[in-house]
Amino acid sequence: MVAKLPPLKAIQYFEAAARHLSLTRASAELNVTHSAVSHQVKALEEWLGVRLFKRVNRAVVLTDAGQAYVRPVRQAFERLGEASRLLRARETGGALTVSVMPSFAAKWLVPRLSRFRALHPDIDVRISASPTLVNFDREDVDVAIRYGRGHWPGLRTDLLLQEALYPVCSPKLLEGPLPLRAPEDLRHHPLLQDSDWNIDFWQIWLDKAGVGTMSQLPGMSFNYSNLMLQAAIDGLGVALTHAALAEDDLAAGRLVKPFAIEIRTDYSYYLVAPESAADRPKVEAFRHWLMNEAKGLARGPDDHSP
Repeated sequence: MVAKLPPLKAIQYFEAAARHLSLTRASAELNVTHSAVSHQVKALEEWLGVRLFKRVNRAVVLTDAGQAYVRPVRQAFERLGEASRLLRARETGGALTVSVMPSFAAKWLVPRLSRFRALHPDIDVRISASPTLVNFDREDVDVAIRYGRGHWPGLRTDLLLQEALYPVCSPKLLEGPLPLRAPEDLRHHPLLQDSDWNIDFWQIWLDKAGVGTMSQLPGMSFNYSNLMLQAAIDGLGVALTHAALAEDDLAAGRLVKPFAIEIRTDYSYYLVAPESAADRPKVEAFRHWLMNEAKGLARGPDDHSP
């Protein structure tokens, strides 16, 4: 059972008066009137049933009871202040754990984190890369980046990137004895894909390109898209990729976009967080930065096609 506490305002006023040994200086520190301090001290004395101050030669001094009382009061204030400081540090800085799919972390998020660190050096970012959905109730995770339709009950959901899929390949596949000049030329090259797809996006793209089903060289599949893109960079075939994952490699010239044809799905990237944590300053800082980073791609990637 919690002990009954005295009036907390009276405690605050008493501590200030005891520290200054002056009701006038205490009132100036607290930005209140002299009579307000006197009233609160008197109310505390009545609540405790003892006198805390006495006058000696026109000066205010602590009684024996006041001296005995002020020490634990100050200790309590110090503990309360330290606990508040630690909590504020946890909310505004400290560790921010982000759950994210490995490929999105490697190809999009991590290459941009230096800009977040420059803006918020007090926030310790911890990346938890996993293909599984985080359980916020059981895991120590603040926010997550998910790929889906955006329906996750109980979570605040912010649309990050609406995605397109298109082929990419090494620049060297545009030359040589079997150059990629038209979608029909894909029959001469292995098609690379993500093994987690439960939809044949390559066939959807081929249909949109007007070539339909065609005989194909044996392709390759990867359980992580960043591995698929590395295979494309190495010239092992043509990858059908999400725009966000290929953006930096296209800009650097490691990959090219041989055709302008894109397909879209009803899946997108979202930033999600529990409602109870969504408004924490460090989470809000990360959300604000992340949404600004995504704006560049949301306006549409540069045309990297030849």
